[in-house]
Amino acid sequence: MESLVLPLAIGPWQIVLIVVIVLLLFGGRKIPELMRGLGSGIKEFKDASKEDTTDQIEDKK
Repeated sequence: MESLVLPLAIGPWQIVLIVVIVLLLFGGRKIPELMRGLGSGIKEFKDASKEDTTDQIEDKK
């Protein structure tokens, strides 16, 4: 069972390889734009989940 877990572990060389592949695919100019989009998506998700919990609290009153 332990042999199934080892191949899924990500080490430093795998991270470097992933970064190099991303740079090759998207180029250096596109990376900041992709990160901005990812950040705004995470922010929207957090805001939506915060609104959802606020709605649930108000419904209980």
